Amino acid sequence: MADTSTQSIVVAAPPAAVAAVVSDFARYPEWADAVREAEVVEEYEDGYASQVRFVLDAGPMADEYTLRYEYAEDLSRVEWHLVAPSKMQRAQDGSYDIEDNGDGTSTVTYTLAVELSIGMLGMFKRKAEKMIMDTALRSLKRRVESLGAAG
Repeated sequence: MADTSTQSIVVAAPPAAVAAVVSDFARYPEWADAVREAEVVEEYEDGYASQVRFVLDAGPMADEYTLRYEYAEDLSRVEWHLVAPSKMQRAQDGSYDIEDNGDGTSTVTYTLAVELSIGMLGMFKRKAEKMIMDTALRSLKRRVESLGAAG
């Protein structure tokens, strides 16, 4: 069974700006370090992606997989699940929870559970998880805030 990790970060932007970056999968390779490709393969009637194929290259952790997405009506939560096992993963479940702080900022909580297909010592797995989560949140914060400054 996969362990679940959770981290939060405050982003200097309203929730709608955060949700816009989170749901703009085609642009992930521009800001998400290990993402080489992100292709929307299926959409809901409202135009939001329901399935996205990712090509990931983080050195020894290279993988290609498809995630199925679901959204809260107000986009305060975006969650995903691995559609089928990949070369590196048996399962992946995650979410972004986006909370309005009432002062023009948002608290983004990233939750991730990955069950790897390959064996990895617990200590290394926890270190890799922490690095993935730190990078994901810092990169998201940087992207959202840079778009706010540019816009």
